Amino acid sequence: MRKKIVAGNWKMNKTFSQAEDLLFSIADRLQKDRPEDVTVVVFPPALYLELAKDVSTDNDFSFGAQNINEHESGAYTGEISAAMVQSIGAEYVILGHSERRQYFGENDNVIAEKIKLALSHELTPVYCCGEALEERENGHHFSVVESQINDALFGLEEDDFKRIVIAYEPVWAIGTGRTATPEQAQEMHAFIRNCVAAKFGKQAADMVSILYGGSCNAANAAELFANADVDGGLIGGASLKPDDFVAIVNSFPK
Repeated sequence: MRKKIVAGNWKMNKTFSQAEDLLFSIADRLQKDRPEDVTVVVFPPALYLELAKDVSTDNDFSFGAQNINEHESGAYTGEISAAMVQSIGAEYVILGHSERRQYFGENDNVIAEKIKLALSHELTPVYCCGEALEERENGHHFSVVESQINDALFGLEEDDFKRIVIAYEPVWAIGTGRTATPEQAQEMHAFIRNCVAAKFGKQAADMVSILYGGSCNAANAAELFANADVDGGLIGGASLKPDDFVAIVNSFPK
């Protein structure tokens, strides 16, 4: 049975004291109200990974990094390596986020190298894919997403692929307040699962968790999560609001 996952991507937000307050607020709410079958992951800025470790140790959630460098180590000032992330006890890393693609020029070849490094250091990659508004309006959304997962993921061996989490994030819905309709989300998630089945077989496709990321919030999460192929969410802005974030965790069908 595939995992239900709610992952909070804090992006470049919060001072140290604010991050500490947010982590403890999330932990407190999760202790009071949290389904046992939902995996919760927080992705704070790298500066706060040790803080996330300290808080998560006594609470039932995981943490991860928002990015790693594609090199094992070296003279890459300001970067963070997979080994560093692993050494602090993190379990996950977000790779291929549309903001990394847009602002830092990352392509699927670079992302593929990051995925291999993450896996070699026992990190679970949350691989992001998705189309821009123009690509959807032109009817290219399926081919764009298929190309992204093919180039970044389908060079893996099947056993390695089984350690991947996929996040579908329509770029036109990230931070815009626009959200894919439940029907659009289900259509793309089912398409991704079918692509995986064609490459690795039905069992692998049935096991991979596919999250929706694109202005998912406390108001629309239940409707999105009710879809058969939507296994949770990669949450942006709402992950900075503990009440909203935990409400999303509790939005799966009972």
